[in-house]
Amino acid sequence: MNVAIHYSLQQLAEILQGEILQQPFNLVQPGFLSLDSRKILFPENTVFLALETAQRDGHDFIKSLYAKGVRNFITRSGRLKSAEFPKANFLEVKDTLAALQTLASHHRSAVFDSHDNFTVVGITGSNGKTVVKEWLSFLLADEISVVRSPGSYNSQIGVPISVLHRDNRNTVGIFEAGISSPGEMEKLEKIIMPNIGILTNIGQAHDAGFTSQSEKAVEKLKLFVNSKCIIYHADDEQVSKAVDSFIEENQRRDIIEKWNWGKADHNKIQVLNIVKSKSSTKVSVKFAGQPYELQIPFADDASVENAMHCFCAVLALQLDVTKFLEKFTRLFAIEMRLEIKEGINHCTIINDSYSNDLNSFGIALTFLSQQKQHERNTVVLSDIAESGQEAGKLYAGVATLLQQKNIQRLVGIGPAISQHRKEFSFLPQALFYPSSADFLRQLPSLHFQNENILVKGARSFELENIVQVLQKKVHQTLLEINLNAVVHNLNEYKKLLKPETRIMGMVKAFSYGSGSHEIAAVLAFHNIDYLAVAYADEGVELRQAGINQSIMVMNVENSSFGAMVQYNLQPELYSFFILDEFTEYLKKRGFTDYPVHLKIDTGMHRLGFTPDDIPQLCDRLLGNNFVKVQTAFTHLVASEDQACDQFTRQQLMLFTTAVNQIESILGYPVIKHAANTSAISRHPEAQLDMVRLGIGLYGVDSDEKMQKKLMPVSSLTTTISQLKTVKAGESVGYGRKEILQKDSQVATVRIGYADGYPGNLGNGVGKMALHGKLVNTIGNICMDMTMLDVSALENVHEGEKVEVFGKQIAIKQMADWAGTIPYEVMTGISQRVKRVYYEE
Repeated sequence: MNVAIHYSLQQLAEILQGEILQQPFNLVQPGFLSLDSRKILFPENTVFLALETAQRDGHDFIKSLYAKGVRNFITRSGRLKSAEFPKANFLEVKDTLAALQTLASHHRSAVFDSHDNFTVVGITGSNGKTVVKEWLSFLLADEISVVRSPGSYNSQIGVPISVLHRDNRNTVGIFEAGISSPGEMEKLEKIIMPNIGILTNIGQAHDAGFTSQSEKAVEKLKLFVNSKCIIYHADDEQVSKAVDSFIEENQRRDIIEKWNWGKADHNKIQVLNIVKSKSSTKVSVKFAGQPYELQIPFADDASVENAMHCFCAVLALQLDVTKFLEKFTRLFAIEMRLEIKEGINHCTIINDSYSNDLNSFGIALTFLSQQKQHERNTVVLSDIAESGQEAGKLYAGVATLLQQKNIQRLVGIGPAISQHRKEFSFLPQALFYPSSADFLRQLPSLHFQNENILVKGARSFELENIVQVLQKKVHQTLLEINLNAVVHNLNEYKKLLKPETRIMGMVKAFSYGSGSHEIAAVLAFHNIDYLAVAYADEGVELRQAGINQSIMVMNVENSSFGAMVQYNLQPELYSFFILDEFTEYLKKRGFTDYPVHLKIDTGMHRLGFTPDDIPQLCDRLLGNNFVKVQTAFTHLVASEDQACDQFTRQQLMLFTTAVNQIESILGYPVIKHAANTSAISRHPEAQLDMVRLGIGLYGVDSDEKMQKKLMPVSSLTTTISQLKTVKAGESVGYGRKEILQKDSQVATVRIGYADGYPGNLGNGVGKMALHGKLVNTIGNICMDMTMLDVSALENVHEGEKVEVFGKQIAIKQMADWAGTIPYEVMTGISQRVKRVYYEE
């Protein structure tokens, strides 16, 4: 994350009470503060703040950043020898995270409080924070200059970054705050210091960090200790009690005004009536004796609650709410993420069409550069509004970013970017249109083919219409893959490893059904040491997608030798036949020291050299200069099973003995690895030199304690194609296996066993989630369809989304219903199911 700053290094030293160690001359005045070494846009005038987190230490990246031209650093005292970087400034502080928070708190007071009419809205709660923030910002945008948290930046790091975005032009700040354990909110309150507070709700999110939901409510409300009012839903008894207790215990009854809304007439905003239709809701309310009618384009309860919070906030800001009623009808679903979608003509579409500013544009370009599917990169970009910069300077900066990221084509949407088209004359192709509609009229003649296309822009330009036209049309069953979750899970396992332990990421079998090059690109970006595939053609696909990491092929055939050598893939050698054949292949073609991996069978009895084979293997390797052994490894049979721990220890002993013999013959050490996902969490002694991380990357671990730390990566959803009422006594599905006992409403959804939904989940064995509740299957599973009993639900509509597994149904739960394991469920999802990859 990068944020513009207007403080000299000397001013920063005073604010942070730090010490500048050295000051070379002729340094550019700092203009940006960066926390992410991968996303620095302008090295020469960036200050890099080296944060130390559980996942990584920012100090480790200073050497590479210095080589790239970064010359200003904020570091922890004594962490580095500044003399090793003679042309750089070093500002040393006691704690870099505390320094970031101190800077944000100073900025909040110095800049915000310098304007009497500036108001800060602070939002917290278990769910809905980002939606309320984005909707409120949208509603106010035409009337007031608003600064808000980017994306879902609501953490101990995200909040200070959000506050630092504010400048003198803004009159309202909208910031969200999220916590996961006690003691965190006091720090965020000192940074945000909201005048108006919104408590969305108290749900189960982040329950693990608290002893009770009551404790969590008390902690969240600490954000509002100095606020003038709190907006909350009074019909939520838990929330209402928590607010009352908070105000009483803090003796704030005469200071904090309760802006409660609900059905009772004593509420400040009374809800008179709620009328829902298929896709919209009308809410009749009364405030200060005046009736209002609010209409939103959503029918779910959560959206009504979020909209009411926004309605109350407009009133609390003392604005004429009648001016905003029409905009409530145009509220939109929040997609706070970068999505990768399959496009027309073999294109890859990256959708980021919900907001636009220079910083988020830089982040999106970095995400684009990770995608190696095509050599050609195109950017569709709208005007950047409210940047705070003079337009000429702004678009010159945009041009610099496009040059840095090797963009071949730009499509500019909007009058401002079109007016500055001269800044983009360096591009092979730069096209400009007044609006999205003008661009779409010309689209058939523009020939988008075999390219990565980033669509980035403000919502007002309706770039989502461009995305809809460019993306490939496939059936409505979707497997959504959260790339942030993959990174989160990777980092959770890194916490269990010694710093020197390497990681091999398992991306075989289409990355356990989650995608091949998309997952591999994320792992490569996060510097994983090795990738492993099952067959050579999987490795070839990764190479063709631009993946340059070392790749081990686990199931080697002599017919694939040519492809492996051509694409620099490294074979697993598991038998004397394969060893001899590959050696002979290399010998005939004049190759020496080709990297290979040795598989040792210590008990799996599938592939590999047995302990009895080791003397003969050593004889074959002695003097064989055609291969160079990179690693030796074994496969643990039951590392997840406590009852088999003695057998696991025996495997490790056999493996160590075998590798010692091999290394004595080779005359050089090899990388040793045995631990799979389960062994990483259960057998730290099995780490050796490297671990193989497989299903844990995708959010599944047999260890319950570890499972709680992981995030689900995949979510499989489908839609309702038809609803019908079937009378009692009638049957549903093939074979008349299900005879209805009563009149029932049946929903047919667009997924069947050809999509990978197990056939044995029919007749009520399996369940799907709709409206937050589980509904049973009815009848046998069909090839392309499944029937569900939705009789107990109200307001079910054709076209609605249904979850097969994901947030409400864990993939392990579905696997248990099917009598199988998560591996089989994940790898069984058909290729005809559309994959959508996103990064939040």
